[in-house]
Amino acid sequence: MNLPLPQHGEWPGRARSDPRGGSDRCARAPGVLRIAFGIVSLFPGGGLQRNCLAIARILRRRGHEVVIFTSRAAGPLPGEVPIEVLDNSAWTNHGRNRRFAADLADATSDRFDLVVGFDKLSGLDLIYCADASVAARRGWRRLTPRYRALRALEAACFAAGANTRIIALSPSYHGNTLLALSASAREQYKVPFREWLVDVERIPAPYPYRCGCRGDDEACPACSGAALEDAIRRVGADTVAAFIAEPVGGSSTGASTPRPEYFRAIRQICDRHEVLFVADEILCGAGRTGTWWAIEPYGVAPDLMTLGKGISGGYAPLSAVAAPERIVDVIANGSGSFLHAQTFSFHPVACAAGLAAVRMLKRDRLVERCATLGRILQRRLAALTDLPHVGDVRGRGLLAGIEFVEDKATRAPFPRAAKFVEAFTEAAQEAGLVVWPNVGHADGVNGDLVVVAPPFIITEQEIEELATRFA
Repeated sequence: MNLPLPQHGEWPGRARSDPRGGSDRCARAPGVLRIAFGIVSLFPGGGLQRNCLAIARILRRRGHEVVIFTSRAAGPLPGEVPIEVLDNSAWTNHGRNRRFAADLADATSDRFDLVVGFDKLSGLDLIYCADASVAARRGWRRLTPRYRALRALEAACFAAGANTRIIALSPSYHGNTLLALSASAREQYKVPFREWLVDVERIPAPYPYRCGCRGDDEACPACSGAALEDAIRRVGADTVAAFIAEPVGGSSTGASTPRPEYFRAIRQICDRHEVLFVADEILCGAGRTGTWWAIEPYGVAPDLMTLGKGISGGYAPLSAVAAPERIVDVIANGSGSFLHAQTFSFHPVACAAGLAAVRMLKRDRLVERCATLGRILQRRLAALTDLPHVGDVRGRGLLAGIEFVEDKATRAPFPRAAKFVEAFTEAAQEAGLVVWPNVGHADGVNGDLVVVAPPFIITEQEIEELATRFA
């Protein structure tokens, strides 16, 4: 398996001199990388150690320079891979030691292109680029793997800087952990946690079906993005850290898409006021909407992007935060650390599942397939608007939302007490159709919709069957 290593120069060493003397970046053959493996305790008989040594041997056979750093070694050790013992590091029984992490950082920061930890090294920032070609094409140099998608949003907001205000859309949903829930406009989810949540400034989402202009007025504050500029001026640009939005709506707006120029306006507003734009792609990214990232068709790039769900195909819980070097370097040159570690951050099994899923998407051209089959799905589902209580069908790619209303002329929703979408979901399941129900988008309480998101391998015949069962 070819490891997707960053190209030489992508790994940013800290601005320190090599304590051992000599040049940090001395001449070497083109394409040759210097790689440091850090493992707290090296016992050749252990499974983790065998994996470390095996990968080191493979990389050396491919011409790369590999050194293993450890705080404790027991022989006999193999001679074909150089090993440096950081014997000034304190040792703990469980092998997770802050001192070792600091010593490893000191020993490798300016001498190596890539540093890989083969254990959970507390306090050490390790970066793992899951797909270097895609990252480079989109301008993302490094990915920071996370264990759960809910954490990705909080990491992105934390990275936004010292300013404390976040601006988010309403309706919107970004997760159930406290900061993610604070940024979400899902009141029914917030009730048990109200006292622990932080205040977030809100602007109306670009939700054409529920907007008074139906998405047709380019001067509408909600649909044009002008509402964001109004909010920034109202609270003061010097207090706003970031604006967060899903490029294609998820559960809260049922795959609603804004006007084509909406995010171009958002990008200009954020640049004008020096506010970071965070694109939440946890649901709509990784090919779901027919492009690798849902933001792509708008022709803009966010400052931070949260990823999840599809990047591991559901086989393991995995999320990530992507950022350009101009943002990462501010942290690296400032505090030098990013205090957002969790117990299962950088989990090797989850990262392996994510790498396998992304490679399959590329190998089988499933994103392109999603775009092709998505057009068929959207066209076939559009016919559902002929049904008496289907108010709107929208979406992109293999992500579609169907919104139900009591009165199609006025767009009046069913009263929440009717539990329309719950009854529909149960009936759909009995008919062999799985849908994702959501409520409250019309006014915060009332509103019924379902989301349809079939796998990328769905066939045209199965799409026909899906639409038939829905009707």
